[in-house]
Amino acid sequence: MIAVTGATGQLGRLVIDALLKRVNAKGLVALVRDPLKAQDLGAQGINVRKADYSQPESLKSALVGVERLLLISSSEIGQRSAQHRAVIDAARSAGVQLLAYTSLLHADKSTLGLAVEHRDTEQALAESGLNYVLLRNGWYSENYIASVPPAVEHGAILGCVQEGRISSAARADYAEAAAVVLTSEGQAGKVYELAGDESYSLAELASEVAKQSGSAVVYTDLPEQDFKAALIGMGLPEGFAALLADSDAAAAKGDLFESSRQLSQLIGRPTTPIAESVATALPR
Repeated sequence: MIAVTGATGQLGRLVIDALLKRVNAKGLVALVRDPLKAQDLGAQGINVRKADYSQPESLKSALVGVERLLLISSSEIGQRSAQHRAVIDAARSAGVQLLAYTSLLHADKSTLGLAVEHRDTEQALAESGLNYVLLRNGWYSENYIASVPPAVEHGAILGCVQEGRISSAARADYAEAAAVVLTSEGQAGKVYELAGDESYSLAELASEVAKQSGSAVVYTDLPEQDFKAALIGMGLPEGFAALLADSDAAAAKGDLFESSRQLSQLIGRPTTPIAESVATALPR
């Protein structure tokens, strides 16, 4: 029995879709905070169980009978260490045979602020006694593709990446990799550094957007604090703006670059090119 946390989230649903191509729905468990949002999964024959990170008792009952578990990192930054540790404790109590965790690319040495809670979770896994595998996911192409429509409208992509290169892949690529790992043998102890086959700078991304849209789009590089201020000016909450600016600054140091192609090797095909992702984001 394979269970997926956050099964109604953006990544979780894609993982479920990928797993359904490999195993019977009756062998899947969708762990969700609100089962009402997972009625469509239940209709497919998937076992839907309530599992709230902040309610440890719900986690223990949700993991009964689960042999393999995908712990998709929580979206609640600042609370993730405690939430993940609660899941790990419940998995140990339930006798889960393998836990796969969606960590961050080069989490052990990354300068991204986001890496801190991932490192803490990896440490908790190391101390847990569980068999586990780390899926250190690189950047999702969607993180930048969301800015494509406003970039076309305003003629610019803003950032503080300088000439740093980003090896992103589509969220579906990472989801497929998770499904492969969860349905394969001999995964315990492995650490995968997952990223797109090809890398790009934000200047190259702007050029691709301009090419496909037929509009003039350029990349404007700003100091980190100026980029953060610009994001706040666009209406983003200060904390989220700071996170995005910090991530760009880390990318300038090479923290979002990876050339090993472990992701495409896992899924048995090339990762989704950034040009293809750009095409899906442009107005039709």
